[in-house]
Amino acid sequence: MSDNTVTDLADLGQLAAGAPAAAPTDDAVEAPVVRTGPPAPIREKEIDAQGRAYATGRRKDAVARVWIKPGSGKITVNGRDQEVYFARPTLRLVINQVFDVADRAGQYDVVATVKGGGLSGQAGAVKHGIAQALSKFEPLLRSSVKSAGFLTRDPRVVERKKYGRAKARRSFQFSKR
Repeated sequence: MSDNTVTDLADLGQLAAGAPAAAPTDDAVEAPVVRTGPPAPIREKEIDAQGRAYATGRRKDAVARVWIKPGSGKITVNGRDQEVYFARPTLRLVINQVFDVADRAGQYDVVATVKGGGLSGQAGAVKHGIAQALSKFEPLLRSSVKSAGFLTRDPRVVERKKYGRAKARRSFQFSKR
């Protein structure tokens, strides 16, 4: 090896000052140290006096308050069964996605109250709330639900209307004469 071998910042400072760099030691040639700390702490189970987990879900303008508890898989939205409130099968599929990913289909009863937005946004809000509540009830499921993307609030909202425009981006009709 040459005299000008640089292994750390101190050697670089000596080299810049004109002093020869120290020869590398065996310690500098070792493989990098991989630090493995303790695993991420598992969150505590958050349930109320009735044995339910509560969470709030949001999507577009819709806000859903969701309570889950162990049961037969009955889902009630605004006091009505999910088949009545969400008549379209795709909306019911959206709600049940969380239980399918977590392999908990038919094991929890869900009571949800939802306000604002349309049916699609409300279904997304209920899905977000169920995912949050399920991760509070069973903290070990958090990683699988999070990796599926159900704990992230979808930030897409309607763009506001601008002045001088018919809608957010649409111009008024142009008339040449």
